[in-house]
This record gives sequence, C-alpha cells and structure tokens, in this order.
Amino acid sequence: MAKGFYLEIKHIDKDTGARYGVLHTPHGDVEVPMFMPVGTEATVKCLSPEELKSLGVGVILANTYHLHLHPGEQTVHKAGGLHKFMNYPGPILTDSGGFQVFSLKSLRKITEEGVSFRNDFNGDEELFTPESVMKIEEALGADIIMSFDECIPYPADHGYAEDSTLRTIRWAERGLKAHAKGEQALFAIVQGGAFRDLREMCAKKLAAMDFPGYSIGGTSIGEPKDVCFRMVEDAVRYLPSDKPRYLMGVGSLDYLLGGVERGVDMFDCVLPTRIARHGALMTSQGRVNIKGAQYKDDFAPLDPECDCYTCKNYSRAYLHHLQMRGEEFGKRLNSIHNIRFLVRVMEEARLAIQEDRFSAFKDEVLAKYGDERGF
Repeated sequence: MAKGFYLEIKHIDKDTGARYGVLHTPHGDVEVPMFMPVGTEATVKCLSPEELKSLGVGVILANTYHLHLHPGEQTVHKAGGLHKFMNYPGPILTDSGGFQVFSLKSLRKITEEGVSFRNDFNGDEELFTPESVMKIEEALGADIIMSFDECIPYPADHGYAEDSTLRTIRWAERGLKAHAKGEQALFAIVQGGAFRDLREMCAKKLAAMDFPGYSIGGTSIGEPKDVCFRMVEDAVRYLPSDKPRYLMGVGSLDYLLGGVERGVDMFDCVLPTRIARHGALMTSQGRVNIKGAQYKDDFAPLDPECDCYTCKNYSRAYLHHLQMRGEEFGKRLNSIHNIRFLVRVMEEARLAIQEDRFSAFKDEVLAKYGDERGF
C-alpha cells in the first residue's frame, strides 16, 4: 500500500451510490467526488498553478506519453519531480500513456511484451512495456500513477475484447511487481469493452491484486451514454468500497454527475479548457458561445451565479471582444471560468451527498444546464 495514501469515506447518499470522502495523499488531502483538470505537458493550458489552486482544484493530471517524448522523464526527475518542475504543491496524477498509444492506431503494434510505436517527435521506434512505464512514472514522481493497459476500441467483438482484457490484467500484474516507489499510489485500470462478463472478470481479478485505487477505462470513446454508464456499473459493483474509483476522460455535467451517482470518486477531461479556448463556456444558464453577436453589447457578467475571477471582473461584451480578436487573455479568462464552473458543481455535489439529496441535485443541475455531453 502506498505510504500516506488512502480514501476516507465519510458519507454515502441514502438513495444512490454517491460517496463523499477525503482522499489523503503525500501532497495534501482532497475531497471527493472531484473533477481534475488535465495538464498534458505539465501545464494546464493558459493557467498557472497558482490560479488552479485559487479555483479550488485538488489533483491535476500530466501525461506520461507526452512527457516521456519531451522533455523526457530524466529531465523532470533531475528537477525534483513534477511537483517542483511545474511548481504545483498539490497532488498530481500521471496516466500510463496507454490511451495515447491506442490513439496512434496505424503507428503502433501491440504484443504480449508491450506496445511498439513511432516517436512522433523524431521518428524513433519506441517500446512501452508495463515495466518501462513504471520506470517513467516513478521518475516523473506523481502521487498517483496508472498501470499500463490497452484501451479497447468501440465497438469491438467479444473475442478481441477478451484477449485484450486478459492482456491488460497480465500487464497490471507485471506493473505491480515492477512498481518500487512506495509513496506513489498505483491504480489498476478496469477494461472489458462493452461486455458485462469481461468487465466483471477484469474488476474481480484486479481487485484481488489489492491496488491502492482503480480506474475505469475504455469509456468515452464514442459509445452511447447508456453503454458508458453500464460499463461503469459493471466495474464498480466488483471494486473494493474502501478504494478510490476513477472514471477516465469525462468532463460534461451529465457524465460527471451520472458517474458520481454510480459511486465514482474522480474524473478528468480536457473538455473545459479545450472548448474554452474556442469560446464555448459552461454556465448555470446553459451553454454560451461567446462569439455570438448578441454578446457584443452585453455588459452583464458571464454567469451571475459564478464566483470566479472572470465573472467577478469582466463582462460578456469584453469576453466577446477578446474572443473575436483572438486574444490570449480571452482564452485564459474563459479557461478560468470553465474550470471553476466544474469544480464548483462538484463542491455542491459533495454537499448534496452529505445532506442525502444528491438525486434531486443532479436532476436540478441537468434541468437547468441541459442533459448534454459535449459542445
């Protein structure tokens, strides 16, 4: 078990599986359920670490694949690890690079040993194995690290999904044996595609290995919402109740709150900052496309219910002006708002769980905002 890392469940909503608790880590305690912004290259685009802390962010993510390619894990290690390299004092999570390798498609080859792929910086042949990924993540020094897995495409036939899932389980066992840095919490990743029997098998086998936490992978890759939630349910029911559960790659309100309702504690996605840079803003009144001409002379705050720096200091008209002129400051203000919006919704969700009214809270939020996945 990772030193100084454990989940303390303080309350479970009486009508759902929603859980409120505190995740204890070597770099501080954070409340769950929570949304985690993605800092792919050791930076959340447009935002400083100080701004992230001021927004109420707890854990942030960095990307193992990208940091391995540049600047290289040894550079980060020489700097004192990710916390010092990027000057972020709170907990950090690194993924395993499995999804990025999966995304390469024609540029990679999967074998029992690992995944070989072409380095898209210099064209060199690279090989990721469960053992090599552990070395990379240990050098990066995050508080929470992921096992190397294969992300199963959707749709996939049962035979392929079964072979892939069994390989992910074997890779998880190899990574666990190779993991040597005791202060890092290694999470296993539950795969299985859209097949209930494979999700059950994978969750049970990984749970028996007693990882400090568990991720649910292979979701949010094009499958319908009901299929995604069924994948979550088919994993969660077999995972330990005293370990954190992490649903990877979701960032819209319907998926976040639907995951919380099913007992998930942690979520991440590039969505809020990516759409912010293009002028799409998440507000308590619904989506706002700040490029719209109707905002040219709208001097009201972006969201009157929001307490973020952007909403306290700048009007919709100013944000419209910045967006239309392509100003970097506009992207920053938009990103501040979208991150704070999701962090604040999760703060309110935690309170609703403690007061046994999460289901009503979820319905109210989605009725106001809209039951939509993306932008």
